[in-house]
Amino acid sequence: MSRRVASPDSVPGVGSPVIRAVIPAAGLGTRLLPATKSIPKEMLPIVDKPVVQLVIEEAVASGITEVHLVTRREKRAIEDHFSPDPELEASLRKMGREDLVERLHAVTGRCRVSYIRQEQPLGLGHAIQLARPHVGDEPFAVLLGDAIIAPFAHAPPGLRQLMDAHAQTQGSVVAVHRVPEDRVSRYGIVEGEASSPDRPDLLRVRRLVEKPEPGRAPSDLAIAGRYILTPAIFECLAGITPGAAGEMQLTDALDLLARKESLHALTWRARRYDIGDRADYVRCFIEFALRRPETAETVRSLAQRLLGGSGATE
Repeated sequence: MSRRVASPDSVPGVGSPVIRAVIPAAGLGTRLLPATKSIPKEMLPIVDKPVVQLVIEEAVASGITEVHLVTRREKRAIEDHFSPDPELEASLRKMGREDLVERLHAVTGRCRVSYIRQEQPLGLGHAIQLARPHVGDEPFAVLLGDAIIAPFAHAPPGLRQLMDAHAQTQGSVVAVHRVPEDRVSRYGIVEGEASSPDRPDLLRVRRLVEKPEPGRAPSDLAIAGRYILTPAIFECLAGITPGAAGEMQLTDALDLLARKESLHALTWRARRYDIGDRADYVRCFIEFALRRPETAETVRSLAQRLLGGSGATE
């Protein structure tokens, strides 16, 4: 794969545009069993699009042109989804459904998609480490494959907000959102202070803690599944110790990175849906259906009937 290489006089990762994204999608999906025994959680539908397609669409809308999916052998369905299907396309064209053919190319027609195999479930940090030959010496984006981000009204895509913050700081940036105290143990939590009086939404990170116990978290700001990382993250990944299960935690590497160079956290204008959480998955499905003209009226009417207490669905 071709890529630009920083010149000897340049500083790797500084001043380069972010055009490459890594999407870790090799997790076991245990929180959604039994559905995820045969279907990758990244392939669960949100109305008529799988989760991972929505993630890639966010990346493309933000300016990404290369996407590297980190998967495992049992998740071939992801690769199949983005592979050409000449027979299906020919059938659709015979039916005069060129519009559906165009929808099949909604992602692959706008960016290059490739795959990296993670043979063992050794954590998010290990998945990022595997992508090093593909991203080179330039900053890159990371989008978790089981998190869907919906920007607030009139706001740019979630990843684009991070890319704009990176352009300002020239360093790594992570997205954060506030979570209730009883949920901090599910996330990496950041501690920091506003980088400037005119940017209270952009914090200079002092430290990060992976899944702290309630009452011991340094804040209520949880990492929200989107990152812009400089190449310095790879040195930090090499410098951390894997946990008891052999997993490499990206949060531990980010904590080390915060001591070496600029690391900021952006409280973005967006809503995060954790697809690995059953209630959040249902909420995402319903809210996206309510935004679609062809499904909004039916879903709204159904919800009103059910909430009205009749229980009737026909």
